[in-house]
Amino acid sequence: MAQGFDALPEPLRPIAKPRAYTPHVHPIPNPPSQTLIDCGVYVEGHRLSGKYTYAAALSKVREIELAEHEAFVWIGLHEPDESQMQDVAEVFGLHPLAVEDAVVAHQRPKLERYDETLFLVLKTVNYVPHESVVLAREIVETGEVMVFVGKDFVITIRHGGHGGLSEVRKRMDADPEQLRLGPYAVMHAIADYVVDKYTEVTRLMECDIDAIEEVAFSPGRKLDVEPIYLLKREVVELRRCVNPLSAAFQRMQTEDKDLISKEVRRYLRDVADHQMAAADQIASYDDMLNSLVQAALARVGMQQNSDMRKMSAWAGIIAVPTMVAAIYGMNFHFMPELNWTWGYPGVMAAMTGACLFLYFQFRKRNWL
Repeated sequence: MAQGFDALPEPLRPIAKPRAYTPHVHPIPNPPSQTLIDCGVYVEGHRLSGKYTYAAALSKVREIELAEHEAFVWIGLHEPDESQMQDVAEVFGLHPLAVEDAVVAHQRPKLERYDETLFLVLKTVNYVPHESVVLAREIVETGEVMVFVGKDFVITIRHGGHGGLSEVRKRMDADPEQLRLGPYAVMHAIADYVVDKYTEVTRLMECDIDAIEEVAFSPGRKLDVEPIYLLKREVVELRRCVNPLSAAFQRMQTEDKDLISKEVRRYLRDVADHQMAAADQIASYDDMLNSLVQAALARVGMQQNSDMRKMSAWAGIIAVPTMVAAIYGMNFHFMPELNWTWGYPGVMAAMTGACLFLYFQFRKRNWL
């Protein structure tokens, strides 16, 4: 049974006519679904006990707001299908275009505004552990988190096997002061969590780039270009995740400041600084990998030149006996030295001597 405002902390209970604000919506268990991860009702920075469907949670929030308490609902979904998102959209009044983006996924990071609702798309990243970058097939895996934020609700939709937001919810549940700032404080916490992951992944990738750089500029070590191209591909993927967020954070500070409080915008500026730092680091990795690609191609060219010199040297050595054998292979009867007793040994000795002379000359000039 619903406990009404008896579930609220003592300072939050209405003083006059407490029974007039008793909610008529009773908490009911969530339906057995893997899509709905969590659904919580937050009042004045505290989460109410009990389980709710999102429709019941929103009704409860609206009733609590009548008592002039700040409240909102925060629901988390994982890869909902079209029918499930339509149900959510009908309850919360979401725009059809945003709902379509939330179902299809594979969206570019962006911020869209639909009346009084913000729709934020974030790309999540995760570092794939591996023993060596040479043996790795994937270094960074990506996913998506989409956030609908309204006056009294936050809806998070996650796509991909990683990027769960349980840590964010636990951290926010333990920080009522932040939760009192409302739904946009939750949006900040999610953005901060995702951007921190960018910083973590870029720091881990630095070890892989350093390992390749050491091989590239170490004498006598064979360099394979494939790992460099793999890192280049992963850096490009990271850049597509991070760079578009600059415009989104800029819009939060200018165009959408009527929805976001001044205090939350301060926190968002800090997240934007971290995002720019990660973007700059990724850009430096991109430049470094371009240099490594050029160095690898230069080493390949030098190796090809060395191989061509060796082939040319051996071709020059083989040309001497080939020429002599070609001359004496002619079917002429009156040829010099044909009737000499020491003709054959003499010719063989001359060919061997010429070949050895050329061999040592090429070795002296480092062609062999």
